Amino acid sequence: MKVHHYHFGKDGGAERFFVHLVNALARRGVEQSAVIRPNRLWRKDIEQSARLIESNFRNLSPDRLLLPLKVMRNARREKPDALFSWATRASRLMPNYKGCIKISRLGDYPTNLSYFGNTDVLVCNTPGIGEHVRRIGWTRGVEVISNFTNTERVAPVDRASLATPEGVPVVMSMGRFVPRKGFALLTEAVARLPGVYLWLAGDGEERQNVEKLAADLGVSDRVRFLGWQKDTRPFLAASDIFVMPSSHEPLGNVILEAWAQEKPVVSSRSEGPNWFMQDGENGLLADIGDVDGFSRAIERLINDKPLADHVAAGGHTTLMQHFSEDAVAGAYIELFKRKP
Repeated sequence: MKVHHYHFGKDGGAERFFVHLVNALARRGVEQSAVIRPNRLWRKDIEQSARLIESNFRNLSPDRLLLPLKVMRNARREKPDALFSWATRASRLMPNYKGCIKISRLGDYPTNLSYFGNTDVLVCNTPGIGEHVRRIGWTRGVEVISNFTNTERVAPVDRASLATPEGVPVVMSMGRFVPRKGFALLTEAVARLPGVYLWLAGDGEERQNVEKLAADLGVSDRVRFLGWQKDTRPFLAASDIFVMPSSHEPLGNVILEAWAQEKPVVSSRSEGPNWFMQDGENGLLADIGDVDGFSRAIERLINDKPLADHVAAGGHTTLMQHFSEDAVAGAYIELFKRKP
């Protein structure tokens, strides 16, 4: 089986899933190629699993004209079983090749469908995205196939390496530092909980604002900015509670990663968590933008260990039942076999 991927993402949760899936398909004998941006941090994590072509595919670059010709030529020569574009920008590169199924994967809600002119099937990673594309006029195929993450438990990082005392409660979150991720809100929520430390993994345009907020609130001494981490699992393993405060989160890969390390999770009532989380069963939910609500939920988990253990176990069970590598990779392979 052969699959050609087109992916122009940068560095974040969606890219981590791309790496997971490419490697999972390779383990199942799928021959793959991938067009990606140059100099991606995760390039080395897939170069053994796929033949790579690097391009920015910018409007004012020669590749804007040459790359579509190249991918069409490759498709005609190699006759893949599937062409697979990731999100909207990469879907513009999808060639009008008739010899196999053409798939575009969506991890968010598109505002229009003009990107998908050559796509046969939209793969949506939540039912809500599938309903949305139908509502705005998509009439071709829709499949809901969610994400999976690495479920291996790992050894925790040494807290001393992050100037964090043993025995103190540690709250962790991670992602791109943009306003919708809610890291400013989480910093304020933790500031209301004396003695609680906060670890934030990731980087981006909002980081300086969050650092300033921590200083203004007088909690810089217990907030740690970890930067981008190739492997966040040791940090998750060393934390006590994971929080996802996003105002908009179509799925929430980071929750799955926290569940893999069997950590209790507090999440906003954003789109993805509203689908797969049940308050009090596999996590605690707080209203979007509710600083007090997040602070109270974190405090509950700190003070009620049986509750924390219960929701952590519930999260891990949800992960293994619904977001396993075998189920997700198998669903994609079955889709690749489908004729357009």
